[in-house]
Amino acid sequence: MTDLSSSPTSEASVTDATKFIAIDGPAGSGKSSVSKAVARTLGYGYLDTGSAYRALAWHVLDRGADTDDAEAVRAAASDFPVRLGLDPDDRTVRVGEAEVTEAIRDPRVSGAVSGVARVPEVRAQVNELFRRLVSEAPYPAVVVEGRDITTVVAPDAPVRILLTAAPEVRAARRAGELAGENAAAVAAALHKRDASDSAVVDFLNAAEGVEVVDSTELDFPQTIDAVLTVIERLRGAHRG
Repeated sequence: MTDLSSSPTSEASVTDATKFIAIDGPAGSGKSSVSKAVARTLGYGYLDTGSAYRALAWHVLDRGADTDDAEAVRAAASDFPVRLGLDPDDRTVRVGEAEVTEAIRDPRVSGAVSGVARVPEVRAQVNELFRRLVSEAPYPAVVVEGRDITTVVAPDAPVRILLTAAPEVRAARRAGELAGENAAAVAAALHKRDASDSAVVDFLNAAEGVEVVDSTELDFPQTIDAVLTVIERLRGAHRG
């Protein structure tokens, strides 16, 4: 079990950056599905960092607290026995003895995630969790996707990619994933989340040295191929 409270908070803790395939992107960019497919193709691990923040939001709510209360979030993070697997085909998430894989996708939790992610000390703790998971992973590399992987969690990774798409395309994709949801409402929710989260970290613009894969005009297989091409080129350059 990986207990967040046991993680060191130093940004300089030891990690093997070469094991990171860092992929950032906004909601609806396809980064989760593409990252999983890439991990399967290459025999790598897969880490959905958003699941950790969702699990912490669930943990705060389960304690009867409010994620807009920074002190409550810090208190929950100090006792957060989260367990995240790295198998791209087994996305089970546990908090203590509770299996929360489906529960963390509940709209109530989704609406609370930004409050958790806004607390700087908590982000530092969670980032250390990610670094430790990757360093200790029994895989040659781990595809890690999120919002600040290329810039904060693993800025020295040999492969850093920003996966993006036009806002209207991202909204349409997200609406398609949520059967029965109103497309306009989904687009509004996506825009609201982007605006809230981008106040904490810029995941809409590529930092220096980060490769951009724009999937606006690409279908799913083409996007996977585009990402695989970047990985092959950059890892080859790093080895060479």
